[in-house]
Amino acid sequence: MPKIELHLLDEVKAIVKKSRWHWIRQVRSFSWRILHVRGTPRYIARGLAAGVFAGLFPLFGLQTIVGVALATLLKGNKLMAAAGTWISNPLTYVPILLFNFQTGRWLLNFDLTFTTEAIADWQTFVEVGTEFIVALFTGCFVVGLLCAIACYFVSIPLIRYLRRHTINQQLRQKIRQEQLSFGAKSLPLKKTNQKHVNK
Repeated sequence: MPKIELHLLDEVKAIVKKSRWHWIRQVRSFSWRILHVRGTPRYIARGLAAGVFAGLFPLFGLQTIVGVALATLLKGNKLMAAAGTWISNPLTYVPILLFNFQTGRWLLNFDLTFTTEAIADWQTFVEVGTEFIVALFTGCFVVGLLCAIACYFVSIPLIRYLRRHTINQQLRQKIRQEQLSFGAKSLPLKKTNQKHVNK
């Protein structure tokens, strides 16, 4: 195999590895936040769904503000709304917008092509034409709405499970500590009993 192809394969493997660790960190961070946020599962899920909906729009730098505003309107958790917008990040931004654009183009039956230069900044974004923007935002709305609904209904049982799991772990640890402390206290008693028996 030529050196260039090997080099490209190594780069692809490195990107996949980096992406995998990124998602593992995201899941751990998400789980930690859920466990430390107060409120009912529905309240937290509403906030998270609002954040996911806002995160699927190309609102450069405004996704968190829009997510928190939606969470306020829906009476959801604002912190989880901010966390939900992280669905859109440097690793997922282009694939998400490409998928949303293709969805909008298919729904509106537009004959357009997607270019990464078109979403580089606001100026070029506006200059690419209204049809591109309409197709992209239509796709973002539809995909965002579906993902937000799915996120809401998946999050409620997931939050309940994570909380139960954490409570069970804490109870197990407490029982273990009590057993260890009880065992440590009973050891000296056994030794004193043995001394009395020897006497």
